[in-house]
Amino acid sequence: METNIRVLVADDYEPFRDFVCSTLKKMPEVQVIGEVSDGMEAVQKAQELLPDLILLDIGLPTLNGIEAARRIRELSPACKILFVSANHSTEMVEAALRLGARGYLLKLDAQRELLAAVESVLQGQQFVSATLAGSHLADLSHIHAHNHAYRSQNLRTARRHEVGFFSHDGWFLEEVTYFVGKALEAGNAAIVAATESHRNSLLPRVRAYGVDIGVAVELGRYIALDAAEALSTFMVNDVPDPVRFMKTFGDLILSAAKAVKGEHRRVAIFGECVHLLWAQGNVEAVIQIEQLGNLLVNDYDVDILCGYSLDRFRGTMDGLVYQRICAEHSAVHSR
Repeated sequence: METNIRVLVADDYEPFRDFVCSTLKKMPEVQVIGEVSDGMEAVQKAQELLPDLILLDIGLPTLNGIEAARRIRELSPACKILFVSANHSTEMVEAALRLGARGYLLKLDAQRELLAAVESVLQGQQFVSATLAGSHLADLSHIHAHNHAYRSQNLRTARRHEVGFFSHDGWFLEEVTYFVGKALEAGNAAIVAATESHRNSLLPRVRAYGVDIGVAVELGRYIALDAAEALSTFMVNDVPDPVRFMKTFGDLILSAAKAVKGEHRRVAIFGECVHLLWAQGNVEAVIQIEQLGNLLVNDYDVDILCGYSLDRFRGTMDGLVYQRICAEHSAVHSR
C-alpha cells in the first residue's frame, strides 16, 4: 500500500466523523485532509483537495451521497469512493457500487470493519460489509465480500432492533410517531416507555394515523409507561438485572399481544430508558440493556426502536459510545 494516502470524510453526524478520524489514525500511511458535513461541500472539497479516498455517507443534506459521488467521479475519476452508510437496502448497495464506488460499509459494522474496508479499497479490491455478504446483490458476484467468517454472526440482519439519534426533539417525535402509529394502524400493539413530556406529545400525533388511542388503551393494545419508572423495575445498583428485565418486558409483551387479533401478532416497543442512562453517563448499563433488547427480539415477535434525543439534554455523544450502541442494532437512523 502506498504511503501518505489522503482521505476526505463526508458525514453529517459529528460523533461518527470523530470515530472515523480517530480510527484512521491507526493507519500511519493515512492522512485525513478534511471533514465535511454535506454533499455539496464534499464535491467542492474533492475538487479542491484531490483526495485519494473519500469516505462518503449517503444521507447527506444539500446533495445526497449518490449524487455527490456521481459528480465527484466526473471531476476526479482517480479518487476512490467508499460509502459508509446506515442504509442497508440491497437496491442502494447495488446503485452505489454500479456508480463506481469501491466499497459499501454499513455503519453498524464500522467498529470492526472500517480499517479492513479502507485497506481493501486502497489495495484495489471491492468491499461489502460482512452483514451484507449473504444478501442477494444482483450481478455483483465479482464484489469481494470481506471475511465471510462473519456470516455466522450476521443472523442480526433478521432482527428488528433499531436505534435513532436525533439532534432535534421535533425529529425525535416525528420518527417515534411513525413507528408507533404504523404499528397501531396495522392492528398491532405498541408499548411506549418514555418521559412524561414525550408520552404526552405522542398521543395527539398518533391520532393522525386514524387510531383511537382511548380504545387502544382500553383494549390493552397501547401500553404507556414512564421510562424512569420502568428502569426502577430492573436496575440494581445502577446495573440492569437480566432476569428482572426479561420478566418486566416479557410480561408487557404477552399482555399487549393478547389484545391483538389475528394469527401474526406483533408488538412494537419504543423505549428511551437507554437515553436516560446515557444522559446520566452510565454507558455500560446502556450497552447491557441494548444487548438484552436483542434477546427480546429473539424470544418474541417484537420490533424495537430505541431513541436518543441529543437536543433534549443538549448533549454530544462520544464517537466510540456511538459505535458501541450502533453495533447492537439492525439499523441506525440519525437526523
